[in-house]
Amino acid sequence: MAKRGKKYLENLELVDRNQAYAPAEAVDLVKKASFEKFDASVDLHLRMNLDPRKADQQIRGTVLLPSGSGKAVRILVFAEGEAAKIAEEAGADFVGSDELVAKIQEGWLEFDMAIAIPQMMSKVGRLGKVLGPRGLMPNPKTGTVVQPDDLERTIKEARQGRVEYRLDKTANVHLLIGKVSFTEQQLMDNLTAVMEAIMRAKPSGAKGRYIDRITVTSTMGPGIKIDVNQALGLKSV
Repeated sequence: MAKRGKKYLENLELVDRNQAYAPAEAVDLVKKASFEKFDASVDLHLRMNLDPRKADQQIRGTVLLPSGSGKAVRILVFAEGEAAKIAEEAGADFVGSDELVAKIQEGWLEFDMAIAIPQMMSKVGRLGKVLGPRGLMPNPKTGTVVQPDDLERTIKEARQGRVEYRLDKTANVHLLIGKVSFTEQQLMDNLTAVMEAIMRAKPSGAKGRYIDRITVTSTMGPGIKIDVNQALGLKSV
């Protein structure tokens, strides 16, 4: 087991590891227990009662965080012609076609999100082995393969704080819900949006208890358990 630092252990004393806190209490604690000298991310971890090996138990999608993610996102768009012009005017950081595909094949990956119009996917498909493992491959399921008319909206939402979630091979879902500098209300609004999205995404093959455990933590801080039933009851106003 990894040896924990002094500050981590001091802040761990603020948390009862055997208790599952009400969502608002957990959000308050994650801010108090953060000891990072930078503006740490606040991450949500959900242990799902799903079998990632079964197609009818997969969950994957995106959620727009009402308070934003607090993270600067570098957006790349695979487009050409009029669609490229739309992407540029919407504020995409990188826009292109064959030249971007070639650049990525050479090892360049200085971006956080890739969006493509359908007409570009025959070219972008060649990047599957590079972008896929990094979660950067444009995909209709995550709203990153869009028609030219939807480019402006998609880029705007990405700037505002649209985050992706998906079930991993260990039946967990991990996603960012903000920064420690956010107010408690901002984090609660984001947490509520995430829980509503996860519930809407409940797959047909789910049986029994859908979510086994929910934990919230800052980048280096201790994990804080959230009462699952109370989290499931969160509703946006």
